[in-house]
Amino acid sequence: MGRLRVLLLGPDCHPEKQSIPYVTYCHAAALARLHEVTIVARSWVEDALRSTNVPFHAIEVVRTPLSDRAETWVMREVLKNNPDSQVKTAINYPSAIVFEWNAWRQLRHRILAGEFDVVLRLVPMSPSLPSLFATFLRNGPIPFVLGPLNGGLPWPPGFSQLEDQREWISGLRDLYRFLPFSRSTYRHASAIIAASSQTYSEFTVYRDKLFFIPEPGVSPSLCPGESRDRERRPKLRLIFVGGLVPRKACDLALRGAATLLRNDRATFAVVGDGPERHRLEKLSRTLGVERAVAFHGWLSHSEVFSHFLLADVFVFPSLRDNGAGVVFQALMTGAVPVVVDFGGPGDIINPEVGRKVALTNESDVVIQIGNVLNELANDRELLDGLRSQGMVYARENLTWDVKAQRTTQVLNWVVKRGPRPNFLPPKNADSR
Repeated sequence: MGRLRVLLLGPDCHPEKQSIPYVTYCHAAALARLHEVTIVARSWVEDALRSTNVPFHAIEVVRTPLSDRAETWVMREVLKNNPDSQVKTAINYPSAIVFEWNAWRQLRHRILAGEFDVVLRLVPMSPSLPSLFATFLRNGPIPFVLGPLNGGLPWPPGFSQLEDQREWISGLRDLYRFLPFSRSTYRHASAIIAASSQTYSEFTVYRDKLFFIPEPGVSPSLCPGESRDRERRPKLRLIFVGGLVPRKACDLALRGAATLLRNDRATFAVVGDGPERHRLEKLSRTLGVERAVAFHGWLSHSEVFSHFLLADVFVFPSLRDNGAGVVFQALMTGAVPVVVDFGGPGDIINPEVGRKVALTNESDVVIQIGNVLNELANDRELLDGLRSQGMVYARENLTWDVKAQRTTQVLNWVVKRGPRPNFLPPKNADSR
């Protein structure tokens, strides 16, 4: 089957940034190795995109200086440069509309002339931000595909870690359905790709054109091969990787591991930094486990990789995580994940590759984590089996190349070059 000519909307794709810009860049790069991809991006990412060796067919830069300046001012003066603010998505609405309007004006003649087979919007990933392209292409000449979409996780009760994290605007999220172009975006899209069970559940009314492809992905280069430390040591080597912020709940990981740590049966590496670090260091002293816990702060990608290769178990009880990138890395490198059954991590982990604890309440989650870690410490054959199966699972299902191949199946279907993909829906989706 031939290469597709894909017009890819990726305004903030960036090969060096963190989070969504990097995730979407990796997805775009994997697609560019399969198809003739013309990426449409903002001016601030142009130099970074052109400096890579990714074989994009072309890079189209859309310049929106007034919108960019306004967005920068709001980010600095209103949000105080807090990238995690939930208000950021709402503020991004005008700039997203301005970007797509200018992109359409810049490219419409080439689209109408048949220069492309399909339009794919990778960014923004939030389902609350609509697309003008869906409306503009409602009568052709080419299909419009939206996704991966992610976000909209509810705020689970019963956890002190989330009490001060929820912002006032989260209660207004569902109002996005009444914004201009919102309903038409999903009505006119030829396919919708959801990256989480939560987002999938929002769009089951469009089940005939809805697909689940988990977010994000992992590079095959992370596969350790012979570099994986296979020596079975008497102490269980635990690791947490992530921002030290309340919702990541590293404190639950430390409390769950406390018995093993106090009994000198485990060590714990905490990789990451943030406003919770001082409190977590104090907690380790209060629990009497400070000698078994090492706080490493922020590390480079290669250093994090090295720590994963030494770890037996990745303890990640994040209470509200839309994605699961660090869980992908743990699986690929052989650190067995122990996660809360919620959000992105809950979508990815199954009993063959890791362990999930139920999202009940704070004290019960600590007990569940302790029970799982005790089980793994006592049964190294089980641990080794989960590790081996997890590495195979990651290689076969979670790499960027696999993600691009599955996206390709969706694109081929909408352009009538292939059958409708038969991807398994996320957990419980069939009961919603």
